[in-house]
Amino acid sequence: MQVHALTSQQQKSELERLIEEQSHEAAQGNTVPLEVEPADADLEKEALLEVAEASEETSTKAVTATKEENSKEDSKKKSYTEDSIRLYLQEIGRIRLLRADEEIELARKIADLLELERKRTELEATIGCEPTDEEWAEEVDMPLQKFRRRLMLGRRAKEKMVQSNLRLVVSIAKKYMNRGLSFQDLIQEGSLGLIRAAEKFDHEKGYKFSTYATWWIRQAITRAIADQSRTIRLPVHLYETISRIKKTTKLLSQELGRKPTEEEIAERMEMTIEKLRFIAKSAQLPISLETPIGKEEDSRLGDFIEADGETPEDEVSKSLLREDLEDVLDTLSPRERDVLRLRYGLEDGRMKTLEEIGQIFNVTRERIRQIEAKALRKLRHPNRNSILKEYIRT
Repeated sequence: MQVHALTSQQQKSELERLIEEQSHEAAQGNTVPLEVEPADADLEKEALLEVAEASEETSTKAVTATKEENSKEDSKKKSYTEDSIRLYLQEIGRIRLLRADEEIELARKIADLLELERKRTELEATIGCEPTDEEWAEEVDMPLQKFRRRLMLGRRAKEKMVQSNLRLVVSIAKKYMNRGLSFQDLIQEGSLGLIRAAEKFDHEKGYKFSTYATWWIRQAITRAIADQSRTIRLPVHLYETISRIKKTTKLLSQELGRKPTEEEIAERMEMTIEKLRFIAKSAQLPISLETPIGKEEDSRLGDFIEADGETPEDEVSKSLLREDLEDVLDTLSPRERDVLRLRYGLEDGRMKTLEEIGQIFNVTRERIRQIEAKALRKLRHPNRNSILKEYIRT
């Protein structure tokens, strides 16, 4: 017996075909160091060179082997993921879609289940603990056997309603791929929205369940993307605005035949240029400083970015300078010290004028100038400025 293995490209095509099938069906239904003993100096040098070359070769082989191993591991994970999705799509593809009358019947049983669960919640709040089936049945005034049957029918109806519409989830999730969440996560979140739709569906309003469920599935997926796809989470309303800006930009590009300007986008969105730029800046994704750079990927992005903050050495130097400056100022009279503090902003970072300082001390600006000049002459004395000169040299 011959076994033909699928190539990775064939597997990918097969997976895409399955996704398309689910979407189509959902739409139709709306749903070692060397030891050398040299004899002389030349032999020793030659041996050392051999060791160095052997070490370099070993190191290069080790790096290459590590990269190949990582690549194989990534390929295995990707293949496993694709196989899981393929099996899932094949499984839900076997589930028959519901007729309209079946949806109504299931919706009635689900509504009955929700009413029973509401009574259970009320009873639990009253007695302060989880009620038994007997207590629950008594609360709804129903024989235990009949109660358990209704409970079972309701749960089965909910399960069938959800399973029969999983293809709708796949169809919608496919439209949100490459937005920060994996396809599996999109299906997972969309399925949670589908469950919520099954619980909230009112069959008496006349529309199909798939029409109603679509809104809940989309909401669950878009909110998950807003909450989980970014390192820095954006508010849901801001994410929705970003989506509208993208749609508007695409529409204007089609209308104008070129890339629209910020002014044109802002005008169509009925918002200011400043707000548009702020939202666009917020939409930018952060990039890790550990991102590999170069063909060999032996460098990191952070290696090429100059730090714009203060180093620990700068912080220590500033702290020592403040301490030494305080010691020097303490050798002056209280008024001289206060005038210099105000004049050069040593208190709050703002340098005050002679006039402002004069008003504080209730003297003329000329008197303040004299006090300042006298204090500076004192600070120029070698006994005082020798300590501070060290900071100027460094």
